[in-house]
Amino acid sequence: MKATDNSRRKFLKSTLSGLAGVAVLPAVITQSTRAETATKERKIIKRQLGNTGIELPVISTGARWETPDLLRTALDSGIVHIDTAHSYGRGRNEEQVGEIIKDRPRDSYVLATKVAPTGVDRKTGLCSNESKAEPFLEKFDVSLRRLGVEYVDILYLHSTVTRQATLWEPYLDAMVKLKKEGKVRHIGVSTHSNEPEVIRAAIESTVYEVVLTAYNFRQPHVKEVEKAMEDAANAGLGIVAMKTQAGGFWDKERRVPINMKAALKWALQKDYVHTAIPGFKNFEQLEADLAVMEDLTLTTDEKKDLERSEDLGLRGLYCDQCRECIAQCPKGVDVPTLVRSYMYTYGYRDLAAAKLALDPVDVAGAAHACGTCEVCTVRCTMGFDVRDRIVDVARIRHVPDDFVV
Repeated sequence: MKATDNSRRKFLKSTLSGLAGVAVLPAVITQSTRAETATKERKIIKRQLGNTGIELPVISTGARWETPDLLRTALDSGIVHIDTAHSYGRGRNEEQVGEIIKDRPRDSYVLATKVAPTGVDRKTGLCSNESKAEPFLEKFDVSLRRLGVEYVDILYLHSTVTRQATLWEPYLDAMVKLKKEGKVRHIGVSTHSNEPEVIRAAIESTVYEVVLTAYNFRQPHVKEVEKAMEDAANAGLGIVAMKTQAGGFWDKERRVPINMKAALKWALQKDYVHTAIPGFKNFEQLEADLAVMEDLTLTTDEKKDLERSEDLGLRGLYCDQCRECIAQCPKGVDVPTLVRSYMYTYGYRDLAAAKLALDPVDVAGAAHACGTCEVCTVRCTMGFDVRDRIVDVARIRHVPDDFVV
């Protein structure tokens, strides 16, 4: 064996160890566990998804489930709405969803997928002349084939951060075309950043019917997000909340978990939040989500749990994606994407999502820039040491894709 090979093996071993065991194996599932969760009688709280005519349980499911049996059990337990995206797992997530739903009646579930715009400037969030409908439509057709369905209930323009991109005519026209063809029932937009501006653009468009937005108790601008959501709901738009778990943990070492149940309840206190799409990695987390579907009451202890950061002196892992850091970095490092990847890595133990998020980023260049910068000029609104986080998470570029579970 060459010395370089041996060194590489040692490096990968230390890197995987340093990433806190994020490439975890699927949870062991027993028939009795699945049956017990699925057959329990539930009094489900439901809300209307704006003017779409769709009634949903307040708990739906995002893409972060560890094994197909978890999603099957969720559907057997009363969850109806499944959210996925063209890019998740580089397409594998849509394929898995397709396998799970293929033997279920089409009217027994509400299916959403997302397709990202192309040609968007990563610093400004603005569309360009390269932002054309054709690639968008081609990706959507691929998504339909992966899912094995003739139509989706909701198609989102994925992850816009500006009014301009949200109202970009080629994409609006493309989604309207798909709706007329019967391939899409309802048109939506998703946003992780600058949410109030995007939500208000969705209202202005008169085309969008659903908004999928980041919303949690850790957002510094949460009152602005809430006002925009309320206005959108009053205009008839359906509101779906994501990122409700705010990073999952208060610390990188995962010793101090955020009270997931409390965080989810918190996000559903406003009745204009029609449903939320938390992920679940095991049956314990699924059962907690299902319990919230029956009771949204926040206990005194749960409220205190959501205020623990002040007592613990911890900053948490949730990146608000405010993008204020972009202009502050003199070396042009894509700070928001790298810090979001850090959250996926340590908070959610989702190394696949962490690596996927970094696909368009010069990770090596960012690590070098941060490692050689004497003084970091970025002042994070969440209080993070961004240089430390970027140098840390940049190590995942050395982990081969086939190591990621």
